Amino acid sequence: MNNISSEQLATLPYTDYASRVRAFKYYTHLSLPVGALVSLGFAPFNLWPLAIACFVFLFLAWQDATPGEAAKRGFAFTAGTYLAGTYWLYHSIHTIGNAPVWLTLFVMLALVAIMAAYMAIVGYALKRWIPAQGWIRWLLVLPAAIVILEWFRGWFLSGFPWLALGYTQIDTWLAGLAPVGGIYTVSLAVTLCAGAVTALVLGTRNIRIAAASIIAVVWLVGLALHDKEWTRPNGKPVSVAIVQGAVPQTMKWAPEQRDRTIALYSGLTREHLGTQLIIWPEAALPGLSHELTDVLSAQWTAAHTAGSALVLGQVRYDFEEQVYFNAVLALDQEPQWYAKRRLVPFSEYFPLPKWATEWLRGMDLPYSGFKAGVDNQDALDAAGQKLAMTICYEDAYASEQLEVLRTATLLVNVTNDAWFGDSTAAHQHLQISRMRALEAGRQLLRAANDGISAIIGANGDIEKTLPRFKPGVLTADVLPRAGLTPYAKVGNWPVVIVSFLLLAAGLWPLVAGSRRRSE
Repeated sequence: MNNISSEQLATLPYTDYASRVRAFKYYTHLSLPVGALVSLGFAPFNLWPLAIACFVFLFLAWQDATPGEAAKRGFAFTAGTYLAGTYWLYHSIHTIGNAPVWLTLFVMLALVAIMAAYMAIVGYALKRWIPAQGWIRWLLVLPAAIVILEWFRGWFLSGFPWLALGYTQIDTWLAGLAPVGGIYTVSLAVTLCAGAVTALVLGTRNIRIAAASIIAVVWLVGLALHDKEWTRPNGKPVSVAIVQGAVPQTMKWAPEQRDRTIALYSGLTREHLGTQLIIWPEAALPGLSHELTDVLSAQWTAAHTAGSALVLGQVRYDFEEQVYFNAVLALDQEPQWYAKRRLVPFSEYFPLPKWATEWLRGMDLPYSGFKAGVDNQDALDAAGQKLAMTICYEDAYASEQLEVLRTATLLVNVTNDAWFGDSTAAHQHLQISRMRALEAGRQLLRAANDGISAIIGANGDIEKTLPRFKPGVLTADVLPRAGLTPYAKVGNWPVVIVSFLLLAAGLWPLVAGSRRRSE
């Protein structure tokens, strides 16, 4: 049976394993476009079954492949995901940052290549050094390997945790696992389902029964946990107003726009003075804090007189250290600062030698030379609440926000997704924010320069939003919460340890073989 059509494949008996694997090899050249389909599982498309189905394809593509073939297919698959999922970097680097096209493409393709290389290494290693086959490989090794990869790429060399599989399930029953084990536990549920479907395709009758049972158990556990409240209300509702200026990024720092931007935010805020908590987005005003002393003092006085606390994104220059901070300023009883900890590579800093940085600065790139803030900064005090702050994409680093949850009653993310234009980036970022709210069991207040500004419930649901690209103010009453979810107590370590144990199961044939030889 050397030649077999897709129609014949559908009618093969499940016991004819070799024929099914040979037949699938006709489709392995589709690894790149199938990988690209993974991006459709994320917002705004939310075609979540694709996250499972596409990884079934990858697992089948790795079946009976040589180590080299597995590496190539893994590379192509993940390259497709990141080419389709992060295409918006072109807008930020070239259109906004004025980088030449060749350099823009180099940076984008370098990121894609790095992400794809991780998967290539995984594919090669699994075929070269993990001998387990059959159900151990499908149901234990492959699901665990993908989760370990996601966790690793989330911190190694600063990390890039974007497009973790678990985000695709924010609106499914599997989201119920997030407060228990975090984003990577949801990812493990996705890969377990993908491995189980692979077993349904390739396994014997008993293996298929076990695989179907795993799928059922995973989803039923998610359902059982889905509506559970892990935290408790803490005090009375707080009135909030989120101000969205919608100043285009191409105009934001133009000298002639400065006074208009200040007037815009002042005017939008004036109508809502008396609201307990008013929030402006990341770097709302085009200037450094010491250049805007009069403006900030006037805003603080007006807010304090009306009984409001003002929290705003504000770039700050530290004269003592002679560095810039992308920061948040809270103006209530006294000024407080939070400095962004996770800076954006090739935007807020360049991970390059000094000579290269100086050369790129001369090319009118969006280089700003920011310094990262220290870890484990305290929650900000405003409107009688403890605010756990994140700026821009640092809310993608879930475990780094856990320490502050011991005191925080609300989550706040200020961002400027105008860098990415009218693309999928803002929707993907909102999806990440929703997962953070769900993991923490706290409401999240999201102030974005041109959208998507939102009020997110402690269950991860979007309660209210503002239209994109339009100035406006989003108002609501939010409920502070206290207490810790299981994930907030233990972080990522349980799912990471479990994943390594599952991966280690793939070494059992080596152990068993060694014992037989020694007997």
